[in-house]
Amino acid sequence: MIDQDNNQAGVIPTSEALSRAREAGLDLVEVSPTEHPPVCRIMDYGKHLYERKKKLKQAHQAHAITLKEIRLRPKTDPHDRSIKINRARGFLDEGHKVQFTMLFRGRERVHRERAQQIFDELLAELGEAVKIERPAIMDGRRMTMLVAPSKPAGKPAGKPAASNRPIVPERDGQVSANPA
Repeated sequence: MIDQDNNQAGVIPTSEALSRAREAGLDLVEVSPTEHPPVCRIMDYGKHLYERKKKLKQAHQAHAITLKEIRLRPKTDPHDRSIKINRARGFLDEGHKVQFTMLFRGRERVHRERAQQIFDELLAELGEAVKIERPAIMDGRRMTMLVAPSKPAGKPAGKPAASNRPIVPERDGQVSANPA
């Protein structure tokens, strides 16, 4: 048994462990039931569940992939478009999916081929860093295209993986990685 101060109390009967937990106003929790004898700990079980749930939620939020939207118009200036592309590149590097939305007003809707050409230019500028999840489709007064990063987030592109080769001394006394 482990008490509320994280001190090992040794192997004690269950009734004594329960009475110690009641005296402390805490719960007796079986931490490792597969061990022989099973390991129990005196703790506030409600607080333990709350902290565990909070850690899981934080871990999930850290790895959550969100959808980011970049809005364009057919008349968007090339410089403004390049700024939006750089913003999208940053989202993709973080591992997010990016939806490009081309908004049409009035008679602009007639020039769908111009919007498709702009989307093709966007893809050419982003290069192989993206894969198309949903090609450009027209939906009312807007045309949308969804792209995702082609490589998982967290690994910078272009960096070689760390070598797991053992370090072996060479004949002349210098130390180097063992070539494979």
